Amino acid sequence: MLQIYCPYCQELREETEFSYSGEAHIARPLEPQQLTDAQWADYLFFRTNPRGIHHEMWYHASGCRRYFNATRNTQTYEIYETYPLGQQPALTCDIGGKR
Repeated sequence: MLQIYCPYCQELREETEFSYSGEAHIARPLEPQQLTDAQWADYLFFRTNPRGIHHEMWYHASGCRRYFNATRNTQTYEIYETYPLGQQPALTCDIGGKR
């Protein structure tokens, strides 16, 4: 079972306490009403889904009920770091030119 460290609870807990919430660090449109349908669809549905190091958002559903980010290797499932929302990761990568 995967163990995840919650940066708010400051505890290592089992994966079953958490929910995956998608890719982290996605720039939200400031004025979504100004986007074309194609631009809005791109924002809503298309993610990088890389093989290797990836920044993800997680939710601690059975704990503090807060969102945080994690840097995880999608091939090995190894989690390198977790950090609160609003902070930048210590381990950075350039995936698809979006970082």
